[in-house]
Amino acid sequence: MDWRSVNFDWNRARAFLVTAEEGSLSAAARALGMAQPTLGRQVAALEEELGVTLFERVGRGLELTEAGRELLVQAKAMGDAAQAISIVATGQSEKLAGEVSISATELYSVWVLPPIIRQLRDIAPGIAINVVSSNEISDLRRREADIAIRNTRPEDPDLIAKSLGNDVGTFFASAEYLEQLGPVTSLADLDRADFIGLGDGDRVVTAFQEFGLPVTAENFRTNSASHFAHWHLAKAGLGLCVGPCAMGDADPDLHRVLPNEPLFEYPVWLVSHRELRTNPRIRLVWDTLRDMLPGLLRGVSK
Repeated sequence: MDWRSVNFDWNRARAFLVTAEEGSLSAAARALGMAQPTLGRQVAALEEELGVTLFERVGRGLELTEAGRELLVQAKAMGDAAQAISIVATGQSEKLAGEVSISATELYSVWVLPPIIRQLRDIAPGIAINVVSSNEISDLRRREADIAIRNTRPEDPDLIAKSLGNDVGTFFASAEYLEQLGPVTSLADLDRADFIGLGDGDRVVTAFQEFGLPVTAENFRTNSASHFAHWHLAKAGLGLCVGPCAMGDADPDLHRVLPNEPLFEYPVWLVSHRELRTNPRIRLVWDTLRDMLPGLLRGVSK
């Protein structure tokens, strides 16, 4: 390879790639953790080095020029290669020190992860845990997390997944709301109940109807895309929420609406990138999650 033909700064190519993916300099600067003027100068310097215009300003955003679209294909390949190098390098580290990030839903983040992180602190104090609390699936290939707890099996062949069995969920409500609602002995009695929605109201209504619940949009008087808010709205007596049985059973402010009928069953998977499994600190966190999660998910009924 003739290295003298490479006449641009690779850091500037990264600035261009992130700006193109984020759609604005301000969003790209936040993603990279740098000042917007600095990022803007890097993009402008790349344009000067290559002798092309990469972006056109449209309103408050940026749009790629034809030259920018052509360059983006190559920049993405460079970005993927850089991430692959980072993953391999991380996988070769032999120290039980450094950061490990775990992605989990909001409810799992506040329910099952704290005792596991407490255990990790005791056995490996040099490992710093970063909890990525999100109801969206983290992109492990782009290093949004090192390990993920998911409710679906990954399809990416570069990911390793371990089934931890199934979790079960049901409806919960506060004692105050259950008294207000009156006797509930079957799903049919829930046609007069208020439910707390989870984000996409139409999708939730349809899913509940397919499961046999006699509900319409009128039953959903409160809604939140946040599972954590969903849970606390139910504790405030605003209606029924749905969540893991063990978590609800351990919460003194909530009670099962139908005590002997767990309604929803869903798988729990532990997921990591294949290369990261060779890293001792990643492996230790993986093994601890694998060993402790099943017992925490089963919980103890009250």
